Amino acid sequence: MKFHQTNCHKFLVSTLSLIFITSIPLILLKNSHPPLSSSLRRSTELGGGDDDKCDVFSGKWVIYPQGPYYTNETCPLIIDQHNCMKFGRPDLQFMKWRWKPFGCELPLFDATQFLEIVRGKSMAFVGDSVGRNQMQSLLCLLAHVTYAEDISNKSPSASIYSTHLFYSEYNFTLSALWSPFLVKYKDSDPEGHSFNSLMSLYLDEADEEWANEIKNFDYVIISVGQWFFRPLLYYQDGQLIGCHKCNHSNITSLTRYYGYKMAFQTTFKTLLSLKNYEGVTFLRTFSAAHFENGDWNNGGSCDRTRPFTKEMKIEEYNKEFYLTQVEEFRKAKVEGIQNGLRFVLINVTEIMWLRPDGHPNRYGHSMNRNVSVNDCVHWCLPGPIDTWNEFLVYLMKRELLLRGKLKKNA
Repeated sequence: MKFHQTNCHKFLVSTLSLIFITSIPLILLKNSHPPLSSSLRRSTELGGGDDDKCDVFSGKWVIYPQGPYYTNETCPLIIDQHNCMKFGRPDLQFMKWRWKPFGCELPLFDATQFLEIVRGKSMAFVGDSVGRNQMQSLLCLLAHVTYAEDISNKSPSASIYSTHLFYSEYNFTLSALWSPFLVKYKDSDPEGHSFNSLMSLYLDEADEEWANEIKNFDYVIISVGQWFFRPLLYYQDGQLIGCHKCNHSNITSLTRYYGYKMAFQTTFKTLLSLKNYEGVTFLRTFSAAHFENGDWNNGGSCDRTRPFTKEMKIEEYNKEFYLTQVEEFRKAKVEGIQNGLRFVLINVTEIMWLRPDGHPNRYGHSMNRNVSVNDCVHWCLPGPIDTWNEFLVYLMKRELLLRGKLKKNA
C-alpha cells in the first residue's frame, strides 16, 4: 500500500479501541422463533467452486477438545466489547467447536504461512464493526508471531474512523475502512444520531471512505449488514426515491433489501471500473444476529451454550439479505473474469447461523459507555469468528494456486 513507511515502533494497544468507536448499532431485530424457514442453497450454486473438489462451506460444527488458538490472556489486543472471558462468561465449551467440511479438511490457521503470503502486500476490511470484529480476530491469530504498528496518522488521507496497521518485518499493511453502508450516507434525523435514527443513503454513490483508497490494496474483504435495519431515506441521481421504515406517507415505501441490493450493485460497479485496481475482492456474506425472547433493547438475549443443529433453519429475512448480496456478487464475478479481476465468496451465513452460542451477550462491554449490553450481533474472541480467517487464508491460497504462484502442497 502507498504509505510512507518508517521503522516499526511498539504497537499501541490503546489505538485498537479507536477503530471500534463507531461500532454497529444493535438494531431492532425480530425475535428468533423455531421452526425456521427453508435452508440456503449450497455455496456451489453460488459461484464458489472454482475447480475445488471439496466445498469447504458445506459441513458441520464438531467438538474440538484442543480449544482456541489464543485466549484473552495470550492476546492483549481484544477489546472489551468482545472480551467475554474478561467479564465472566462462565461456560467455555463455545470455544471448543470447529467447522468440519464434508469429505475434506479445513486447514488450521498458520500465522507464519499467512504472513508469508501477504509479504509486501496490503489488505483492507471494508464495512461495519462485524467486519472489524474479523480483523481483530486476525490480529490475535497473528500475535504469537508478530505485532503491528499503528500508522493511521501517516496515511495520506487519514480518517478518524479508519485504521491502518503495519507489520514491518513482512512489509504488510492491514487496514479497516469504516463504511457501514458501502455507499455515501449521512444523518437525517432532526433529533440527532442514535442506534435507530433516520439516515440518508445515496445508493448510486460509493462511500469515499473506501472508494478513494481501495485501488492500493491487494486483498479486499467487504461485509455489511446490520445497519440496513434502521430507518433509511433512499436517494438516486440526487433525488429522493423512497424510504425504508421512515413513517412518511408521502414518500414511496421501499424495502431494506432494495437499499442492500443497490449498495452492493454500486460497490461492485465501482470496483470493476476503477483504474489500476488489481486486487482480489472477497465478499464475506451476511452474519445474522441471534436475539431471542425480545429485541436488543427489550430483554432480548442469546443465552444458548451450544450450536444449533442443522434442523434449525435460517430465518427468511436473514436468507433474503444473503441471497440479495450474492445475486450482485455473481454478476460482478462474471464481469470481473472479463476484466481480469477476481471476486471470491466467503460463504459464512448459514455456518454462523448455527452458532447462537458465540456472541458476547451480556459478557461484553459497550464501546461508548462502560456498561454491559446484550450483544447478539458481534462475536466473542476467541470464538467461531476465528473460522472466518481460516476460510480467508484457505481461499487466498486457492487464488495463488489458480494463478500458479503457489505450490500444490504449500
